[in-house]
Amino acid sequence: MPNPISREGYEKLSEQIRQMEDEQMPAIAEKIAEARAEGDLKENTEYHGQREAQGMLQAKINQLKSKLAGCTIVDKSLMPKGVVTFGSVVTVKDLDLDDEERYEFVGPGEEDYTSDPMKILTSSPMATAMAGKKVGDKVEVDAPKGTLHFEITEIQDSK
Repeated sequence: MPNPISREGYEKLSEQIRQMEDEQMPAIAEKIAEARAEGDLKENTEYHGQREAQGMLQAKINQLKSKLAGCTIVDKSLMPKGVVTFGSVVTVKDLDLDDEERYEFVGPGEEDYTSDPMKILTSSPMATAMAGKKVGDKVEVDAPKGTLHFEITEIQDSK
């Protein structure tokens, strides 16, 4: 099933790919050519370092392209209202710690774990557990440190 992504998120990832392919890759290729011109490639650490950088950048480009290929652009304003879904901002009460947390469920490239609300992927265990739930519903989320217990206290629908 494709991952939902907003138009803005899609454009952000596309721009990252464009910048890597059109700016960073040619710069690395130029440095490789300069290092190659220095002669013996067997002991040329600059050449080997740039080749490694080129391979890592290509892997990152491939990863982002694969991520985009698995996405479908979704208009958040068309998502169902009153239930947790892509684009929702959800306030939950942690029933174990008795505090509140806010999450916005976003697509690939839009995640931001330092923002308020914290933007987490719709494919994350937290979002998956809450998908389709309503205010007042209790949710259990399996996490590495054990099962977390939440109650949904507010849902702000996508705009």
